[in-house]
Amino acid sequence: MEHKRTLSRRKAFMKIGSLGAVCSATSAFSPTGAEARVRKATAFALVGDRWHSFDYIRTAMSRTFVKESGISIDFTSDTSLLTKKTLKKYRLIIMLMDGMVFPDGYASPFHLIPKELKLVSEPPVEGLNEKFEMWIKPEQGKALKEFVMKGGSALFYHNCNYISSANDDFRDVEGALFTGHTKFAPYKLEIVNKNHPITNGIKDFIVTEEQHYLIYDKDPQNVLMRSVSLEGEDFVTKKHGNQGAVCEACWAYDYGKGRVCYMAPGHTIPGLWNPEYVKLQKNAVKWLLKEI
Repeated sequence: MEHKRTLSRRKAFMKIGSLGAVCSATSAFSPTGAEARVRKATAFALVGDRWHSFDYIRTAMSRTFVKESGISIDFTSDTSLLTKKTLKKYRLIIMLMDGMVFPDGYASPFHLIPKELKLVSEPPVEGLNEKFEMWIKPEQGKALKEFVMKGGSALFYHNCNYISSANDDFRDVEGALFTGHTKFAPYKLEIVNKNHPITNGIKDFIVTEEQHYLIYDKDPQNVLMRSVSLEGEDFVTKKHGNQGAVCEACWAYDYGKGRVCYMAPGHTIPGLWNPEYVKLQKNAVKWLLKEI
């Protein structure tokens, strides 16, 4: 009998290990036994990068979507899980991450460390090379595109359009190319289409984070919200020139049999939990799942 219990415990730990790359969250209960094997999460959330921690994103979305909206979500930051096989298990993909990975490590994830502060290690760390690579592969962009074309939906946040520079299929689905962002500062989000189900009842609001700029590729009629510099400062880069003080910050459209929505704010929990933004996000998920 003791031998059987030992084997059972061993099998249990092996199963837990195989699921370690994905952290599940569900609003109602934690199913067990046969029910757990049948029940599937609604959404697959691929979130977190060097400058946007997995923890704050999971914390924010778990309250908004899981606890308050009843959506079950599997969270991960493992980009290798963006595959056709993974996506077929879900109705919705949620993404908040940029396109970069650092195979040889990096000195710090904290952008607020003073530049004059020298990070000392005794003995010294060898082989630290902060060169980044773009993680997305051609087959991953194709998998995402096929998923949405066939009826799945995608909710993109904040810095996802950075990925578009490395993959045309991703850019075609998400709808934009990242061009840069301002320093951390308050900026305003203005609703420009109040007749869409996503913006129904939503008022203009202000958040404090970087104001993201991008090149929007799709129909202007699909734009729901724009970001506005409170200082009226134009955003200028050498590569893309002067993009003004206003930029597209939320859009939504049908894509094949599926749906797509993008929202720019997402760098902090206070931003993600702004009351008007919470309502906007909840409406977006309902629209993406074709519940409104």
